[in-house]
Amino acid sequence: MKSIRRCLHIITLFLIVFIAGMGYLVYVINRDAPFYMMHSDHLQLGMVYDRTGDVLFDGMGKGTYEDGHFLDFGNLIGDEKGQMDNTLVARNIDKLNNYSFSEGLVREGGKAAIYTTLDHYANRQVYNAFGGAKGCAVAYNYKTGEVLVCTSLPSIDVTKGYENVADMESGTLISKVMYGTVPGSTQKVSTVLSALEIMGVDALYAKRFSCSGQYINKTGKPIDCHQGWGHGEQDIQQAVENSCNPFFAQLIEDDDMPLEQIIEKYRRLGYAVNDDKPTYFDIDGIDCFRASTTLTDKYEFSTQWGCIGQGDTLVSPMQLMMWQSAIANGTGKMTMPRIIDRVSDVYGDISSVSTVEFSEEIFSPSSASTMKQILLTNGANHYQYSIPGFTVGIKSGTAQVKEGAEENALLVGFVDDQRKPIAFCVLLENKYSTPVTAEGIVTTLLNSLG
Repeated sequence: MKSIRRCLHIITLFLIVFIAGMGYLVYVINRDAPFYMMHSDHLQLGMVYDRTGDVLFDGMGKGTYEDGHFLDFGNLIGDEKGQMDNTLVARNIDKLNNYSFSEGLVREGGKAAIYTTLDHYANRQVYNAFGGAKGCAVAYNYKTGEVLVCTSLPSIDVTKGYENVADMESGTLISKVMYGTVPGSTQKVSTVLSALEIMGVDALYAKRFSCSGQYINKTGKPIDCHQGWGHGEQDIQQAVENSCNPFFAQLIEDDDMPLEQIIEKYRRLGYAVNDDKPTYFDIDGIDCFRASTTLTDKYEFSTQWGCIGQGDTLVSPMQLMMWQSAIANGTGKMTMPRIIDRVSDVYGDISSVSTVEFSEEIFSPSSASTMKQILLTNGANHYQYSIPGFTVGIKSGTAQVKEGAEENALLVGFVDDQRKPIAFCVLLENKYSTPVTAEGIVTTLLNSLG
């Protein structure tokens, strides 16, 4: 009897272990099957839509679209082919899984989808506004962080394939919005914010520096002004409006601007300075370049040039725009950008919804308020005719690239209207090679967003 009971106990134990093992096996298969299907020849992906339901990526490949339908955002949305890694699809391909293990098949009618914040109509209008010139543009709602426009030229229609990838123009397969560029005088926004944080509003406005067209700094190196005959004596408002390099060189040299404090304020803004390891920040899985610069001696040309927006300074158009949100909102906190609004699974059920997020305070609300007024005054005095119909706070920049052989035009700013809270950055490459202007692109951008 005892031996029978012992056998029954052993059999029962084996059955329990077997059932538990089978349960775990089913769990593992359910968990991992989508992964293996995503990496198999039977890959079936869901869709990516813009904010109105327009298709931005057709994972099933069954739709019919006009020629070039995907061209204006091809290097941002990407595809599953592996040629573009830092794209929305490549970094979120698991969210587009249309495989259901429980039904034992790839669901051709699966409803997995990413619904983005992007406005395809506006994006296409901005893309067309470049008129074939190279560059990029980005715009978002500085209250909510919803990225509305994010186009980069040259681009690619992913439905056309990659047979000629070796012949594609440089930059075709990346969204330039996410990568570092020479910021030119848009960098002066960071320098003014740093000065406001270091010495305060009253002390900064009390500063007066003279420009005769060229300033010889304390180490004997010339800092040239774009206006050869100079601007005369100026305060900070005039210097921003005139984008006067000699004024800013003297501001950096000023005794009230200790270099260690400049470095501290730049790091707070998010720069990697000197030996800091360059990093990226994440926008729905996409890596976005974090600003970097070299500041070693405030009396040396290279440091002054870096604070003016040349030298080793690099900033992504995305981050230039994000700083504008912290100014426009008056908080000193950036609204973090988001491209994905919500995600649905294979059954059409909403699996995740994005939320509004803000950075830590990168400068004080007082500095934000003062900088906002400086930029709004600049907009009122210089851009009411070239960007008509909008109250904009704005700063331009001219960036010398390719060892001075070419100049890029940049515009960063925001619309001061709670009904249209848009911050933006436009980069127009090799500005003298095209009749297109950065102001014209911004005007198209703002008008296309209704």
